[in-house]
Amino acid sequence: MYRSMFVGLSLACSTFAQAQGYQPDFDPAALKGPASGPLNEVIVLGSPHLRYLPSFDAALVDRLADRFYHWQPQAIAIEHLSGAQCDFLRRYPKRYQGTVTGYCWDPAPARAATGLDVVTATGQWEQLLATWPAAPTAIQRRHLAAVFLAGGERGSALVQWLRLAPGERRAGDGLDAALVKLLQELAVKPDETSLFSAPLAARLGHERLYAMDDHTADSEDGDNAKASSAAIAKAWDNPATAQRKRTHETLSAQLRTSDDMLTLYRHYNTPGQGKLIFASDFGAALNEPSPQHFGRNYVGYWETRNLRMAANIRDALGLKPGMRMLVVVGASHKGYLEAYLHQMHDVRLVDAMPLLQPGPVAPF
Repeated sequence: MYRSMFVGLSLACSTFAQAQGYQPDFDPAALKGPASGPLNEVIVLGSPHLRYLPSFDAALVDRLADRFYHWQPQAIAIEHLSGAQCDFLRRYPKRYQGTVTGYCWDPAPARAATGLDVVTATGQWEQLLATWPAAPTAIQRRHLAAVFLAGGERGSALVQWLRLAPGERRAGDGLDAALVKLLQELAVKPDETSLFSAPLAARLGHERLYAMDDHTADSEDGDNAKASSAAIAKAWDNPATAQRKRTHETLSAQLRTSDDMLTLYRHYNTPGQGKLIFASDFGAALNEPSPQHFGRNYVGYWETRNLRMAANIRDALGLKPGMRMLVVVGASHKGYLEAYLHQMHDVRLVDAMPLLQPGPVAPF
């Protein structure tokens, strides 16, 4: 009897060890293609969130964008929720009310000006772009900007606004005075989309931005909110976090020249940052010891969010195979997005670092 129990236990342990050591034999990243024709090329630019930086001259961001202009991306993806996703989230306030408040712009002013709800406006801007002329008129651009706003796509509306000649940036064709004021304020808002992505897209001749963020994995913590926040904050109190905070404060406190801005962005895109961020944040949360597994809940949300972001990027690349895309995203996402996108068969990651070095930009 004891011998059979021992044999059974040994087999169970052996099976568990095999399961722990199992490695799949299929690696999509090793099967790159196509055999002929260009791959999709993607730069993932890890960025600090500019709205949290001390005051700085917006011209420093213009000079940073100059460097990525040399790479000539054909599409730019941004860390925004699409209007369509925000419309979806609004339908489930019990779960997503906090997310809508924090991440979604209310398109009610645009709906009042155009008479279009998000669903109708989304269909309209997609149809407009499908038949968009090579040389659109100012009337067409103002109308498309209004339709983008009604669809909740403020970043793309700003691209159209910036592509207008300064004298044509006025009310009309769906843009009323309130929407014009909104676009004027949006153009100087201190964030990555207003100061970097939208102006760069306009300069490159793009018609839109690709909102690729995703918050469908969000949920309300309810009665456990305080305990969860406390447990994760305790996990974050570690040497890696202290190191990240010191470096960020030092670099962001001295943004006086374009070289200072380059130094800041080099820091966030240098090899090793992903592992440091993991040690500070997600790795620490993964090992947080609460019996409720608060940290693992958080890591599950984070991985799901990044997987869905990567899927949105991959979906956009599929619209025109062989394109160059610049993805502008908070630095904590960079490592995850690069790892996930690298698995895609016809995606080739391009290092941002050569564009962030001081001196002239080398040709690609």
